[in-house]
Amino acid sequence: MPRILIVEARFYEHLNDLLLQGARAAIEADGHTHETVTVPGALEVPAAIALAAEIGRYDGYVALGVVIRGETYHFEIVASESARGIMALTLDGLAIGNGILTVENEAQALARARPDDKDKGGEAAKAVLAMMKLRERFAS
Repeated sequence: MPRILIVEARFYEHLNDLLLQGARAAIEADGHTHETVTVPGALEVPAAIALAAEIGRYDGYVALGVVIRGETYHFEIVASESARGIMALTLDGLAIGNGILTVENEAQALARARPDDKDKGGEAAKAVLAMMKLRERFAS
């Protein structure tokens, strides 16, 4: 049975709880098992996925986190570099669903994180499930 690793940047706990809820529900609804690891922030998510991929124990990965625009340029760096890192890993052949929210404010994050609203955690999980199926199709 395929195994999925959820890597979450737990900077905004209440928002991550919602993202995790949606991601776990989508994975379990598709009949897969999952594990979750936590990293300090969104910049560490791609590194954690790369470390896990070296072991080869997982078939897919879900990246979760929230980056809210602040008063400095830091937002742009974190948003761009975390997305760039994840994209580089996908181009290396890893199946990854990117659920790292990059938003202007907490209200936008809440709307996107809630499973009963935009459910971006669930969408990220569904994306990795779709990519795993596509990889399986190409392998056969």
